[in-house]
Amino acid sequence: MSGIPHNPDGQPLTTEQALVNINQTADPGLRYYAAWWLGKMRVRQPEAIDALLLALEDDTDRSPDGGYPLRRNAVTALGKIGQGDDRVVPALTNCLRCDDYYVREKAAQSLESLGNSVAVPPLVNLLDGGVAAAVQVDGKPHLVQPYNAILEALGTLGTAELVSTIAPFLTHGVPQVCNAAARAMYQITGESQYAEQLVKVLQHDQLQLRRAALMDLGAVGYLPGADAIANTLAENSMKLIALKGVLEHHINLEPPSASEALTLSADSRRIMELMDSLL
Repeated sequence: MSGIPHNPDGQPLTTEQALVNINQTADPGLRYYAAWWLGKMRVRQPEAIDALLLALEDDTDRSPDGGYPLRRNAVTALGKIGQGDDRVVPALTNCLRCDDYYVREKAAQSLESLGNSVAVPPLVNLLDGGVAAAVQVDGKPHLVQPYNAILEALGTLGTAELVSTIAPFLTHGVPQVCNAAARAMYQITGESQYAEQLVKVLQHDQLQLRRAALMDLGAVGYLPGADAIANTLAENSMKLIALKGVLEHHINLEPPSASEALTLSADSRRIMELMDSLL
C-alpha cells in the first residue's frame, strides 16, 4: 500500500489540488482533508500558509458538538509548517480564545511546536482560577481548558517564573493533569523529583496512564528513567519511542568533541542496549 495520502475518492492528492481544495468553499470535506494533508506533507509554500490562516476564520464547517473541524486541522497544520512566518504565532494565539475546546488544545500544541515564547502569556491566561477552576464541563468528556496541552507547552516555552503557576496542578484530581504539570516542572527546573513522579506512574494499574508517562519521559529525555521505561508493562513499540527520545536528548545535550565524534558515551550505549532488548 502506498504511503502517500489520498483524496477521499482514493486518488493521490497533489499540492496543487490540495491548494485548490482548501480554497474552495462548496465542499467542507475537501477543505478539511486538504488542511490535514498540507500539514502532513509539510507543504511550506506561502500559498499553503495563506490558505490555512484563512481557514482559521471558517465558521461554516461545524461538528455536532458545535466545534470547528476545519479550524482544528488548520491549527495543527500551521504548527508543522508555520515556522518563520510572522503571522502564524499571533493567529494561533488568537485561537486560544476560540470557544471550541479542541481548537484551543491544538493551538497550545502547535504553539509549543513552534517554540516562540511570545505565546507564554496567553497560555498562562488559560490557567486563570488555578486548580479550583480546572473542573469538568457538564456533559463533556473534558475539563474547562485543555490543561495537559497548556502545561506541556509552558514546560517547553516557559521559565522559572512559571513555577508558582504550574506547581499547584501537581496535585490536581485528574492524573493526566498531574503528569503534565510534573513534566513541565521538570523541564523548567531540571529537578529530578518531578521526573520521578512520572517514573512512578509507570507502575500504575491503568495502561493508558503508563503509556502517557512513557511519552512524557521520552519527551523530556529523563536518562535515569531508562531502565524503568524498558521494564514498563506496555507495548515494546511505545517503550522504544520513549527510549529513542531519551537517547536523542542525551546526545544533543552533551555533543561529543571532535576527537570523540565516533565514540558513544556509556549512557548512550546503555540506552541502545535497552532498545535492542525490546526488538
